Amino acid sequence: MDHTEKWKIDLYLFEEEGATKARAVLDTATTQFTGHGDAHRNPVDPDVPAIGDELAAGRALDDLGRQLLDTARHDIEDIDAVASSGRSARPGAGWPAPDRM
Repeated sequence: MDHTEKWKIDLYLFEEEGATKARAVLDTATTQFTGHGDAHRNPVDPDVPAIGDELAAGRALDDLGRQLLDTARHDIEDIDAVASSGRSARPGAGWPAPDRM
């Protein structure tokens, strides 16, 4: 089965209260997810705005990715819960995500 989707991500970067903030908004046409990230410069480090942008954006996208993985995991659990046979529709309902931190 061929399947093609186009999802749109808008990434917003801004300065607020001495920190670089990022908001990544994913629009799937049926739902919307928003990831958040921020970066704070150590006062002894040089002021390089691009680094703050990269850190904040990366953290916002990481947050967005975690939300998508959580949503997929919940969707798999929901499908398994309603399987007519009373057992999982497929063994091992997906791949476990690696533990982080």
